[in-house]
Amino acid sequence: VARATAAARLDTMPLRTALTEMLGIEHPIIQGGMQWVGYAEMASAVSNAGGLGILTGLTQPDPEALRAEIRRCRSMTDKPFGVNLTILPALIPADYDSYARVVAEEKVSLVELAAGSPKKYVAMWHEAGLKVLHKSATMRHALKAQEAGVDLIEIVGYEGSIAGGQKGDEVGAWVLLAKAVATLHVPVIAAGATGTGRQLAAALAMGAQGVTMATRFLATIEAPINMKIKEHLARPDVDERNTTVVLGTLSNATRVFKNSVAEAIRDIEAEGDVDFSKVAPLAAGTRTREMWQKTGDTQGAMWSCGQSVGLITDVPSCADLLRRMVAEAEERLRDGAGKILPSKL
Repeated sequence: VARATAAARLDTMPLRTALTEMLGIEHPIIQGGMQWVGYAEMASAVSNAGGLGILTGLTQPDPEALRAEIRRCRSMTDKPFGVNLTILPALIPADYDSYARVVAEEKVSLVELAAGSPKKYVAMWHEAGLKVLHKSATMRHALKAQEAGVDLIEIVGYEGSIAGGQKGDEVGAWVLLAKAVATLHVPVIAAGATGTGRQLAAALAMGAQGVTMATRFLATIEAPINMKIKEHLARPDVDERNTTVVLGTLSNATRVFKNSVAEAIRDIEAEGDVDFSKVAPLAAGTRTREMWQKTGDTQGAMWSCGQSVGLITDVPSCADLLRRMVAEAEERLRDGAGKILPSKL
């Protein structure tokens, strides 16, 4: 009954935060960048559902292909959406300057920058009217991004797929988020294994202005991946223990689905003195793309996966997922507020 009542109030009681006000979106929920998944189909579905959809820049083979994808997304939604740009020149050689320029020229609502420093591009993006969000897995990265002039910091706990970067960065969202909202002066977005309205409520109660999700959006009707993967993610025997961390020895720790490929990479790393060439055949994006788009073989590639996989029980539409998350968050926030009693002093 309480859940139904909360859902009925959604049209008149939205969650308003600095994120929703800044971007003009209905729900304080961002779909994070996902390589070989963040196409116009995914981004437009999330934006049409009231969140902020994100195109993944490097999923496109070159900057002009990204421009075309941005325009294709505009034909599928009239709502705000953004672009993720993950800067990893050692692992992914690309013309990052041109990708950044296209994002500015196309004037998307927001750019989600990951891995690299935003300093080089912030002025250009701001001049074009974009909001800049930096994905930070540590407080030291968050502080540097804030100093560079970003508009939002997305703080990512070790539970998420980014999983820190260097040895010693294994800090969960519970601590990172509490420290970030107490330390930073720009709005903070919580990320790292989020998949429910309870977590959205907790993030807002702690002072965050919204959440970013990626793994949870894989198991939606509109996600442009093989249905076998979505069904696998929703299985009751696939839970929060079905992930592992790889590439930590290369200072690029990434949380992935635990499968034979991930275990083989970990075995190579355990040998010591590892360079990327030794794991490259296993970590190749071509394998992951083949899995997402063709085979659906969850054992056949290395693929990013946060511990929120343990919270996935079904494959809803993006609209239904966001609607029930916001309803649950409102219910939890009201319940929490009800625990505050008038002082007897």
